[in-house]
Amino acid sequence: MQKISFLALAASMLGAITPASAQHAGNHEGATPEDVSRITQPQFSPYAGRNYPTNVYWGDTHLHTSISVDAGTMNRIGQEDAYRFARGEEITTTGGLRVKLSRPLDFLVISDHAEMYGLMPQLMSGDPEILATEAGKKWHRSLTSGNQDEIFGTAMEIVGSLSGDVAPIKSDKAVRSAWEKYTALADSYNEPGRFSAIIGFEWTAIGGDNIHRNVLFRGDASTANLTVPFSQFDSKNPEDLWNHLARFEERTGDEVLAIPHNGNLSNGRMFTVENFDGTPLTKELAAMRARFEPLYEATQIKGDGEAHPFLSPNDEFAGYEKWDKSNLNGTKAKTQEMLKYEYAREALKTGLKLEAELGVNPYKFGMIGSTDAHTSVAAVEEDNFFGKHSGVEPEPHRWEHVVIQAPDPKFTILGWQQASGGYAGVWAAENTREAIFDAMKRKETYATTGPRMMVRVFGGWDFTAEDAQTRLPAAIGYAKGVPMGGDLRGAPNGKAPTFIVAALKDPLSGNLDRIQIVKGWLGANGETEEKVYDVVWGGDRTPAADGKLPPVGDTVDVAKATWTNTIGSPELIANWIDPDFDANQAAFYYARVIEIPTPRWTAYEALRFGIKMSEDVPMKTQERAYTSPIWYTPEG
Repeated sequence: MQKISFLALAASMLGAITPASAQHAGNHEGATPEDVSRITQPQFSPYAGRNYPTNVYWGDTHLHTSISVDAGTMNRIGQEDAYRFARGEEITTTGGLRVKLSRPLDFLVISDHAEMYGLMPQLMSGDPEILATEAGKKWHRSLTSGNQDEIFGTAMEIVGSLSGDVAPIKSDKAVRSAWEKYTALADSYNEPGRFSAIIGFEWTAIGGDNIHRNVLFRGDASTANLTVPFSQFDSKNPEDLWNHLARFEERTGDEVLAIPHNGNLSNGRMFTVENFDGTPLTKELAAMRARFEPLYEATQIKGDGEAHPFLSPNDEFAGYEKWDKSNLNGTKAKTQEMLKYEYAREALKTGLKLEAELGVNPYKFGMIGSTDAHTSVAAVEEDNFFGKHSGVEPEPHRWEHVVIQAPDPKFTILGWQQASGGYAGVWAAENTREAIFDAMKRKETYATTGPRMMVRVFGGWDFTAEDAQTRLPAAIGYAKGVPMGGDLRGAPNGKAPTFIVAALKDPLSGNLDRIQIVKGWLGANGETEEKVYDVVWGGDRTPAADGKLPPVGDTVDVAKATWTNTIGSPELIANWIDPDFDANQAAFYYARVIEIPTPRWTAYEALRFGIKMSEDVPMKTQERAYTSPIWYTPEG
């Protein structure tokens, strides 16, 4: 286990070092010509000539405003205020609360639902065209009644309507108008170098068995306006969405990508081994999915989707913030057989198997986190969590209020079950739409459950322990290997892959417990396997005889909603060699960074409102990050 100083690691993860200052004896008025000649040589400055990503940018690719048909039933905050908030300004929520981020975000995708895009503000304002429809008249009356129970019931009814085959209210003109207003607003808030307003929308197909995707555009309004949001009323088949995106790219020259989310609520439909119609998956469709879906949103408010204890029984961290009782709307119970088609780690394993069968890996995706907040505010820090939708803003009883009502009460989701997460970390050369989009395409990204810890991973064949001690691991990482999202092929004779892993804590969050490498591989028998390795950790712990690392400890004072960073480590870095490598077996490796225990948002809530919650409500959390994998493929 190796460690370097906090400031050294910060500089190293950015791929740079501050050189020591040379002090001349005596007094000098300034640099001599000889001094200038020496210090301007190209090889002197470690910052000069770098052509690799040196900054991690933080954002949310999944935020809903009052424009979304479901959010707009209770949310009165529009798209412009969502941008203002993400850029660091203070705004007032629908419930009248002042809210501000601890630190601005670097980018934002307002991904309002494609279904009946932009019609909700017209409905709420009593637009004659909308009120001329039966649904519009009924919903307007209910949503403006002032009766909170009636409003919530209508909101659930509207969400349910998204599972139908025909839009209850249809106005192509209104959709076009709302879309063009949004893209113009995005362009006006896009400020290269400071803030990237990436254009996007959500395709929300099959409301119950969640197979939703967020669609992101690389370009600006001039190309995004050549289409309108593709909705589930156009097709509920993701294959049709991919074909639509392919036609858009061919017609416009712009690039787009789609990011699936909440496979944990798909009841086995997110990562299937079949086509949408139930026929065997084809090579062509596998390639189409790999092309348009380079990322997966692995964590958000509606639960964490990295791993599940049933699938990974030897992983003590696999049970984080589970939503695993039913599908999204609670209409169908979940069975254990569904789980293997719902979680990111298992999907990555399935991808190895499919690649062996088809020659293409449809699940060769990287990881991000995002919020899926329907409040217009991307606020997910535990002490600043504003919830899934505007009906459950902070107040003394939101922990027990209904968030999603199911026909069967045992599948109803209550406020305390919301997870306060997550964010996307993107390694890019600059803060522009294009650079961030390109980083997403190459999967140089990672997910966090909210904290902004800095994480880097490089894989290669020749990294050494000394490489993990250098002040320039990024330079060595790119020179000798590949970053997260990359590929290793054809192992040199007798060599196993080596990895440099580094993490630096979020200065506003907990110390780091450990960095782990999660490995999945395709065995000689054609079945997939996995193993979690503890690579580097804080403190003086020693693994037990069974190889398990003891817990880091716990300094959380629940009653005061606080903790001390007297355990763990502010930074961790190490070189790791796969001890079980088989050059004939395809594999993937990703890093998981675990924080020490800290108070969960429910603990902050209990303290602020002076309330006691029921015993089943968790009060502590161990925040985490998941990097995109690095894949190994044998030759031949």
